[in-house]
Amino acid sequence: MSFMNKMLASVGIGAATIDTILTKTRFIPGEEVSGTVQITGGKAAQPIDSISIFLMTEYIRESDDKKYREQSAVARHRVADSITIQPGEMKKIPFSFRIPFDVPLSIGHTPVWLKTGADIKNAVDPSDKDYITVNPGPLVRRAMEAIEGLDFVLRQTTCEASSRYRSGRLPFIQEFEYVPTGMFRGKLDELEAVFLSDGSSLEIILEIDKKARGLFGMLEEAMDMDEKHVRLAFTERELQDTSILSSKITAAIQRFA
Repeated sequence: MSFMNKMLASVGIGAATIDTILTKTRFIPGEEVSGTVQITGGKAAQPIDSISIFLMTEYIRESDDKKYREQSAVARHRVADSITIQPGEMKKIPFSFRIPFDVPLSIGHTPVWLKTGADIKNAVDPSDKDYITVNPGPLVRRAMEAIEGLDFVLRQTTCEASSRYRSGRLPFIQEFEYVPTGMFRGKLDELEAVFLSDGSSLEIILEIDKKARGLFGMLEEAMDMDEKHVRLAFTERELQDTSILSSKITAAIQRFA
């Protein structure tokens, strides 16, 4: 019977199960996520090589004019090394780790979740999936409020495969696409923003897509020459004054609008 239970457990029948219980599900970048990983033994003893939690998201990759959804691990935290779970036994392992600052925000259709996996040789690995919400930190929130204060409306947010504006740690960037409704309406088609923050400073990369005017403007648009890129850097102290933030963003847009 024991041999049969081991055989069934190896294909996932009567095997150990895993469940991650979080202390909360809403975070900002740089905040600590904590909880307990609960492992419940099945019908046979199973050695587990390791247990890890992955902070996951999705991004879009384009290839041959087609779009593909890819999954990417933003962070990995090792919860436990080699353990053995006995039949019917329950183990609770506490964990905590900090969410990296370059995690994408849960805005639009950007999913962020924790995937807990146990590595069991010659068997189906048990796993658990828990969605979380990542809200903007204070610096990024002020920047977003400043852009919206200039009568820009957020149209969509996407994570896309890109080598631009990133250090190489992640294969994608999160872009925020705004449309003008006030003073820049008729001058810009859209404004794209990328926010890069380490918690104490902020860099904003703006892609300013000006509206085509005349034949030359239409030629520029056809050749993607109507898009200008601007980098703006702010310290935490500068971001306390919303007028500095708004005036720098306004000046950067007016240079190319």
